[in-house]
Amino acid sequence: MTKNIPQEHFLKDYQSPDYEIKSVYLTFYLSPNKTQVVNQMLVEAKGDKKPLLLDGDKSLKLISIKENNRLLVKEDYELSSESLTLFPKSSQFELEIVTEIDPESNTYLEGLYRTSGNYCTQCEAEGFRRITYYMDRPDVLSSFTTKIVADKTESKVLLSNGNLIDSGDLPNNQHYAVWEDPYKKPCYLFALVAGNLEVVEDTFVTQENRKVALKIYVEARNLDKCEHAMQSLKKSMQWDEERFGLAYDLDIYMIVAVDDFNMGAMENKGLNVFNSKYVLAKPESATDHDFEGIESVIGHEYFHNWTGNRITCRDWFQLTLKEGLTVFRDQEFTADMLSPDVKRIEDVKRLRNTQFPEDAGPMAHPIQPQSYIEMNNFYTMTVYEKGAEVVRLYHTLLGEKGFQKGMKRYIERFDGQAVTIQDFRQAMAEANNVNLNQMHHWYVQPGTPHLKVTKIYNPITKCLALKFSQFLNGKQVHLPLLIPVLFGFMDEEGNELPIKPSISTKNKVSQTEKGMLLKVTQLNDTFEFMGLETAPYLSLLRHFSAPVSLNYKASEEELMILASHDTDSFVRWESIQKLAMLNLKENVTRFKNSEPCLVLDSYQNAFKAVLEDEQIDLALKSLAMALPDITYFSEQYEEVDMDAVLASHNFLKKAMAELFEELLLETYQALQAFEKPKYQYHKHDIASRMLKNRCLNYLLQLPKHFELGIVQYQKHHNMTDVLAALEAMNHLDRAERAQCLEDFYQKWQSDNLVIDKWFALQASAQSDQVLEDVKKLTKHPDFTYHNPNRIRSLLGGFGRINFAGFHAKTGEGYQFLADEVLKVDKLNPQVAARLASLFSPWQRLAEPRRTLMHKAIERIASADDLSKDVFEIVSKTLKSHDSL
Repeated sequence: MTKNIPQEHFLKDYQSPDYEIKSVYLTFYLSPNKTQVVNQMLVEAKGDKKPLLLDGDKSLKLISIKENNRLLVKEDYELSSESLTLFPKSSQFELEIVTEIDPESNTYLEGLYRTSGNYCTQCEAEGFRRITYYMDRPDVLSSFTTKIVADKTESKVLLSNGNLIDSGDLPNNQHYAVWEDPYKKPCYLFALVAGNLEVVEDTFVTQENRKVALKIYVEARNLDKCEHAMQSLKKSMQWDEERFGLAYDLDIYMIVAVDDFNMGAMENKGLNVFNSKYVLAKPESATDHDFEGIESVIGHEYFHNWTGNRITCRDWFQLTLKEGLTVFRDQEFTADMLSPDVKRIEDVKRLRNTQFPEDAGPMAHPIQPQSYIEMNNFYTMTVYEKGAEVVRLYHTLLGEKGFQKGMKRYIERFDGQAVTIQDFRQAMAEANNVNLNQMHHWYVQPGTPHLKVTKIYNPITKCLALKFSQFLNGKQVHLPLLIPVLFGFMDEEGNELPIKPSISTKNKVSQTEKGMLLKVTQLNDTFEFMGLETAPYLSLLRHFSAPVSLNYKASEEELMILASHDTDSFVRWESIQKLAMLNLKENVTRFKNSEPCLVLDSYQNAFKAVLEDEQIDLALKSLAMALPDITYFSEQYEEVDMDAVLASHNFLKKAMAELFEELLLETYQALQAFEKPKYQYHKHDIASRMLKNRCLNYLLQLPKHFELGIVQYQKHHNMTDVLAALEAMNHLDRAERAQCLEDFYQKWQSDNLVIDKWFALQASAQSDQVLEDVKKLTKHPDFTYHNPNRIRSLLGGFGRINFAGFHAKTGEGYQFLADEVLKVDKLNPQVAARLASLFSPWQRLAEPRRTLMHKAIERIASADDLSKDVFEIVSKTLKSHDSL
């Protein structure tokens, strides 16, 4: 371990700032290695004079400090690698701090850095302290004015937050621009971009008749890939007005796309900075998934204008206040733009595959963490995705009308403030005159709640009792959660039955816009229903109404009825997935006992019924046909035998291809025949491609159909179908696969985002030599450790998707990734920490993998000069074993 243990920060220690920074005037004299930053602040003490602590970083070079125009000497302040402490003479004063920074050498991609010759900033969460000394915390709201001075040849475009109020030429080929943001903001929302960029322009007129200039800045070679992003922005602005009554508040909205970016995008006021992955798209180079991701992320960052910028977080422990709420909003936006049912299932899959494991691992934390060492480590699936599910609970409980009443109260009361999760709950409760105090339990307890359901039917009284029990982390000793359960009853023919709650249950069950709803509020809760001639089949957790793991032992017959007839799309999909899971688990047992694997009749019949159903939405059919992801499958076991899991999954996928070869081929060919000649981003076209490529993926489990993949790769011109063909061929060790990959590279080698796909494809290949291939690819001329997308594609893809390669029994996959974590940590700790998190499930692996992965983690932990980002991940990963 590192010798110096980094400091841990606790929510309980929060104290409001002693000073207020009324206004900030920043002047940047841009230069690749020596950028000078002049920071002029008007500062005012809130109470008695105390030392003024300003956050900083070891990368800052302090040039000078002036207090009320008086030059300070070293005896007037205390300087450390992380802070600058001043001792002001008066309670209100002007402070000028001049620093020098080196953007060119900033590989952390936090603060001000250079990417492809352009200047760019990333200040959330604590990057502003790498630009200048400042109170780098979200509850310090200030008025910002920014002047940028740069060489005209090097940086023809000069951008910052707010509105442009002045610009002009200067001597020596220099020019300047001055931007003023009329809204107070915390420094994490500060942004600056400068460089040689081109712009795509459009306009939007708000409901308040404000004409907003829309501008997307990209490198010249990417001008033809911005149309979808621009349309997504306009859709977002219109949707937010129509659904939430929220209109944009500046005269200009700018988006800048950059290749080197740690995150997906950043909502800086008026100047969003985006990972180019979430801006650039055209059918030839981007998939349906890419198009949807762009629409979603554009919406997400725009929606932050109100839920994040106008109302921000008091401290970083409140991060889910802005992120959980805004993810919920972007999920609703995408659902309205495409298919609500498909979107809901995809969100649940994402939650189960990524957040549920996080909740069960060493980095488990509540959606409101109680402590952190490095805040960047808590931009997590828990804070974002589970946080969104908790916001959805409010929507489910209150309905659309009640939720919007709460939102209106929240906006009106807290606009222009830095607030807490309690403020949001209070607004929802007061607007609807209800007590929502129990909702707080969702914010402060880690782990995925397990909801056990027992069905007791009395044929004499015709009554049904449903007993619900809540468990968290395997125990019942916790604060009881408010769990809304949307439900229905069905008979043996698949008909919906009327629901008649007993007198004792009546107040706990209600009819909502989404269906019948019961509220589980106790650790053990019982609900009674009358007038049922036979024991009904239970349709539970419709629309996935709460982020819980449902423990109800439905019979195979019950699941088959629900899969075929339930009126709720989520429950239909879930029932087929449960049948698949029963089959997968059966084969794990058989593999361990050296018995042959098999296909259960129940799953075979359900799969056939879905494939033959001509009424079901094509996208829902595709989702239902897919086996549960290996990540979610393996999470069902306390001890994971990776060999058994992979053998079971591989067998069932190939077996289904063999059983339904004719029907799959017929479906594939029919969809090919009806395909439109021109690509369209429309939900029906997306669904058609999705099902067609699901069939192709199954068919290529059988080598005799390999030619289908070759033909689709060669003849299709949209990236969705081209990539689907490559993915389907990817597990077969054939010369044609290698030829297609080489052809793909030659065609797209100048397009960074497409080449990311090329690296990811090879990292995920299920072949014996995949580790050697990945090692060779780290030496490829197009691989770079300076681009987070490239690292995520190759190294992240290998560790996250390639279960056979990463979990090789020799432990070589673990050792390789440990080496790579240490390399990346020297350049970009934030990205290295994400890679290190791939080791988190080590204690759940069966031997010998558990010991082998543990050794790899220990090697990372014992390295000298480990960043606090990686230190936090590996120390908690190792500590989790000690606490078992």
